[in-house]
This record gives sequence, C-alpha cells and structure tokens, in this order.
Amino acid sequence: MKRYQKLALQCLACISFIFSSWHVCAQEYPNRTIKIVVPWPPGGGGDAVVRNISEKLSERLGQSIVVENKPGASGFIGAQQVAIAPPDGYTLLMGFDGSLVVAPHLMKAPFNPLVDFIPVTKLNDATLILAAHPSLPVKNLKELIAYAKTKPDGINFGSTGVGTTPHLAGELLAMQAGIKLVHVPYKGGGQAVTDAVSGQIPLIFTVVPTVSGFVKQGLLNPIAVSSLKRSEVFPEVLTMSESGVPGFNVSSWYGIFAPAKTPKPIIDKLQKEIAYVLTIPEVRDKYLKSAFVPIGNTSQEFSDQIKDDYARWGKVVEQAKIKIE
Repeated sequence: MKRYQKLALQCLACISFIFSSWHVCAQEYPNRTIKIVVPWPPGGGGDAVVRNISEKLSERLGQSIVVENKPGASGFIGAQQVAIAPPDGYTLLMGFDGSLVVAPHLMKAPFNPLVDFIPVTKLNDATLILAAHPSLPVKNLKELIAYAKTKPDGINFGSTGVGTTPHLAGELLAMQAGIKLVHVPYKGGGQAVTDAVSGQIPLIFTVVPTVSGFVKQGLLNPIAVSSLKRSEVFPEVLTMSESGVPGFNVSSWYGIFAPAKTPKPIIDKLQKEIAYVLTIPEVRDKYLKSAFVPIGNTSQEFSDQIKDDYARWGKVVEQAKIKIE
C-alpha cells in the first residue's frame, strides 16, 4: 500500500510540475518574435486580414510579429509548416475555412485539421451572398426556389472554384431547398463576377465584398445572404433562413491556429489579446469596411465550429459527388 501511495504522490508531483511549468511559460510568453504563417501569396484577402491585427497585437504582447507568406497546394504547405512547428506559441497559422475544413475532403492533406492544430480564435466571418443578373425573373430567394422548380435541368451559378465555400454553399442550398443548381467553377472571383454582371451566368455565390459595388449600382440583384443575421452592408436583404430555408447558416472565416500541444495558458493569452485587438475601433472599422464581421471567440467555441463545419462539408462533398479534376 505504501508503495502505491508513494507512486501516487510522485504522479501528483509530476502533474504539479507540468502545470507550474505551463504557468511560468505563460507568464514569460512571449519573450521573442512571433511568426504568423499565411498560406497564400501577399496581397490576398487572408494576408490583409492578418496584417490588420499584427501591429496592434505586437503592441499588446510587447514583441515583434512577423507575417510570413507560404503559399502552395491549396494552403497545405503553409499549414503543414505550422503543424510540425514546436508547440511554444511562436509559430502560428492564419487559417481559412476553405483550406482547413473543405479541401481535406477533396484531396489528401499532409495534416489532420482536427488533431494537428489548436484553434486560438476566429478573427472574422465573411457573409456570403447569392446575387442574380437582372435578366433572371426573380427578386428574392422564395421566387428563385419557385422558379427553379420549373427548371428540371437546373439554373447555373458561378463561384470562385470547385470546393470553395461559395461552391459548397450553393450545393447545400440546392439540397435543402429541393432544387437543382448547376455549378460553373471559375479560377477566382474576378471572372465569375464579370460573367455574372454581363449575364453569362444568371447566378453567383460569393462573399459580400466581391459584389457589393455591383449590387449598389443595380447591375446585380441581391437574392439572399447566407448568415443567420442580415449583412451590415445590405441590411434590407433577407437571410436564406428568413426566406424559406430555415437554419441555413454559412460563412467564410479566417482564424488563428497554433500547433497541437501548445500549452493552454499560451492559447488563452493569445485569444484574450487578439479578442481585445478586434475591439479597437481602427481594426474593427477596417474589417467592417471590407464586409468582414470581427469575432474573437474562445478557443473552445472556435473548435466546436470547426468540428461542425468539417462534418457538414464532408457530407455535402459526398452527397454532391464533388471532385477536383
């Protein structure tokens, strides 16, 4: 019995040492430069999102923050670099829903997004919008659904590419509304918007900022937004949930991730400071002007969403038989 008691005391001492080490680690963190890996080229949307917070976050943490662009393989190259980095809080990932919860269902990823990372916090949500060329005889989602049911061959809709969140949102809408939508993939949003404005495609699913100017000019009609709450850019446009597809809720998001096994006190400190930075008017206004909604949720809340998104998009990919050619 004494031997077991001694062993138990040794285990408790070990656990106490680990927690005290984590506490000291968090108190001392950070004491050198932090690197945030962006798995896309400079100048893109994700790049701008992280650079918007980097200066203020550096001030809050008292250390330099370096943004390193590491593009390639649908974001996998940069993500893999972070997945195998030391779990000490000095190498972080600027993650995107398309590369972390969608792409792994379409191609073999060199990491497991649910195992190899710890979500720190979601930076923002980008609401999607379904917009139509004025020649399409519908003004809202209810009318579109009714019209689509008279078109057994379906209605074409464009997106930024196969497997992107706008593409999957269109497939999900078709499933839930009981209509047929035919995906027309583009290699980016620019040409898709151009073809929608010119009437080459009748519908486009994309993030609000991409088409906001054309909607305001009357060159595209807003059909509905994908979030549960209405867009601050177009508060008069109904959500899909309000328009006959209850519970429909899709957004594209960016967030900060750390390697698995990063100590919880470091995750908590990063989350707290990033959440604070997102409340700074200068930072918040830049996001809102780009139609991004600042979030800053807890690590657990973000983790729960990622698990739900991963499972949901996996089902959509399977049911819609989506493949990357």
